[in-house]
Parts: sequence; C-alpha cells; structure tokens
Amino acid sequence: MRISVFGLGYVGCVSAACLADLGHTVVGVDISSLKIKMINNGQSPIIEDSLAELISENVSAGRLRATTSVDEAIDRTEMSLICVGTPSSDNGSLDLTYIKRVSEQIGKALARHRSRRHIIIVRSTVLPGTTETAVVPILEKSTGGQVGQEFGVVYNPEFLREGSSIYDFHNPPFTLLGSYDRQAADEAAKLYQKIDAPVRFTTVKVAEMIKYANNAFHAAKVVFANEIGNLCKVQGIDSHEVMDIFCMDHKLNLSSYYLKPGFSFGGSCLPKDLRAILYYARHLDLELPLLESILPSNDLQIQVALNMIKETGSKKVGVLGFSFKAGTDDLRESPAVVLVENLIGKGYQVQVYDHNVSLARLQGANKAYIEKEIPHIAGLMVDSVDILLAKSEVIVIGNKTTEFVRVPEMVGGNQVIIDLVRIQDRMSENGYQGIAW
Repeated sequence: MRISVFGLGYVGCVSAACLADLGHTVVGVDISSLKIKMINNGQSPIIEDSLAELISENVSAGRLRATTSVDEAIDRTEMSLICVGTPSSDNGSLDLTYIKRVSEQIGKALARHRSRRHIIIVRSTVLPGTTETAVVPILEKSTGGQVGQEFGVVYNPEFLREGSSIYDFHNPPFTLLGSYDRQAADEAAKLYQKIDAPVRFTTVKVAEMIKYANNAFHAAKVVFANEIGNLCKVQGIDSHEVMDIFCMDHKLNLSSYYLKPGFSFGGSCLPKDLRAILYYARHLDLELPLLESILPSNDLQIQVALNMIKETGSKKVGVLGFSFKAGTDDLRESPAVVLVENLIGKGYQVQVYDHNVSLARLQGANKAYIEKEIPHIAGLMVDSVDILLAKSEVIVIGNKTTEFVRVPEMVGGNQVIIDLVRIQDRMSENGYQGIAW
C-alpha cells in the first residue's frame, strides 16, 4: 500500500520506517527541510535504537522517501497517517495547532487531487472527542466532502516506548482501530496484516480514550511501586523482591479482575488493610499520597450513586444486593450498607433484598453483625425480588448475584434501574443507568 506519514518526529519516523519495512511504500511529510534531507540520505533525524539502520535500508530499497510537499504526498498515496505533536499548553490542555493545520492541509490537497477515496489515520495522542470535533470538521470543510463517504477517518493509537519502539511496533499486544465506517477500518487494518497481533475494531472515542487509560495506569503503577519501595526501605525490606513476588500473581495482581468500572470496594480486607498500611506509614513519618487518596476516591463513588438516585426525583428505592459482593453474606464495610444508610438519612423509602443476607439472619452466619450493627436496615429487608420491584420506583443493583440478571427485563416503563455492577452488558438507555458507563 502507498502511505503518507505527516509529522516526522518520534512517532512519525518510527511509523514510517516500520511500515516501509513491512513492504509498504511510504512518503514522509514534514515542514523541516533538514529532516527531509536526512531521511532521503538514509539517516535518522531522531535517536532511537535500530531506527537509523531501518531508515537506511528502506530508503535504499525505494520504499521510503520524504518531502515537504503535501500535494505530492497526497497525490501519490491512498492513506495518510497524522503523527504530529500535541504538546501541553500552560494550563494542561492539549495544543491542537499542528493537528488542525495538517488536517486542513490534507483536506485541501484531497480537494485538488480527488480521484479516489482516501483514508486519514490519526496516530497523534488526542483527548476523546478531538477527532470528532476538530479533525473531522476541518477535513469536511476543506475537502467539501463527508466523512464515511468521500474520505474515511480512523483513530489508531500508538503504544511505543522510547528506546524499544521498533520492537513495540512489530510486537504490539493488539492493533486498535476506531472508525466512523467499517470499510475505512478494514483498509487501515491491511497496514498491519503482517504483524502477529489481534486487531480490535471500536469507536473513535473508545480508541482515543484507551491511550489515556494506558498512560494514566502506567503512571499510577510507577508511583505505586515507588511508595511501596519507600515503605520497604525504612523497614530494611528488599522492595524489589517484594515486587518481584507481587508480579508473580497473574490471577489478581496483574490481571483484569479489579479493572472493571463500577461501584466502590468493600469487605473485610481491602479497607482494613489499606488503613493499616497508611497508619504504619504515618508512624514511620512517611507520606504515601497515592495510597492515601484511594479511600477518599472510593468513598466518592458512593456519593456518585447517591447523586444518580437523587436525580431521578423518586423517593421509593429498592436495593438488590446488600453484601459487598455476590456469593457472600459478608456485610463488613459493604458500600451498599453505606449507600442505604445515606438514603434512609435523607428521607427515602428504602427496601433491600439479598438472599444470602436473609439466610444469614436465619442461620446465624452473620446474624450478630446484622442485629448489632444494622438493625435499622434489617427491618427494611423483603423476601423476594418481586416484592421489591412491586414497591420501588428506583431499583439499585448492588452486586452481581445471578438472580438479578433478569431484573432489567422485569421492570415497568415508569421504573428506573441504577446498575452499580454492570449486571448486563448494556450502555445507559431509557430506564437504565450504569454508574460508570
């Protein structure tokens, strides 16, 4: 395939060289005449392991060249990759000057050379909604065409680490393509057909968001490891051995198990142990800002749920699932208990149902806790889902008990479901709201 790559900085140079190495014909585009000269001479304008050799080989083979002419690049290619920088402004926002300028240049060149459908692939890191509100309108205005018809637009984030970008390009965990039409995404996927990695098709906004989710999590992991390391050091503990053993657990520690947006965590372990380690750190005169922020953030999610209930305007609330997670009667530090207590305090008429908690009341498994700690809530318990649904205007699903899966199909048209756990794989719609989706 014939591809133009706009912006010959770090991402653009690596993308251009690697795509050429996959057998594509690549034209690099940049305003810097020095970069153009270096690439055409088989030299790399940036320092990156193995990149200079890759550029030299592909320039010699005739698969890679560079130009300052947008018209020349558009006229000779079928796809364009936008790889320009999106630097931070002083207030933390992204400076979109370069991506807007390149979008306009590409659009005007397409208007002058329109003989076939062109695919524009955005690789620059941009916040969710940027492609839709900035790139596409500029392309439509400058081309006189419409996205999905005269031209296609795909968002294809890069996951390249400086120092190992060539390896990362050829060995990604997946290739992500967000698009407005599947035809454009299918064409973009052909760029990577020689790479052994799954291709995931999605919406443009999801693809844009993935990059930020990745980088925010990577940043959090670095800070987490450093805070654990600081705590270890003052106790004479080998922090690297601790984290090496920590990373051996791929069932929970390095897995997707806890990475599902939803309600607050609770139970007998996480809150207690986090408080204990923070108390111990204070005893050692250590500040652990990341770990200290976890419980307040966790509490904030309960307030998000309360606000969602308040916004319905209804006062009759039924809560399905009272224990901190499905399959247990454990009410210790259950966020659902805190939620119900807040609702009662604010004058809501509340009913609760949880089969496991009802059994605990009868069999004594958690009876003492119920009778001592939450007797006021125990008196609000009903014996079945049907009874709760019949008397509630707002139904809150608090854990993933199998019995609750059918609830969204059981409610009436005037009832609202607020799902805290994503009991079904659906997005918000009339009568149904997810807390974090």
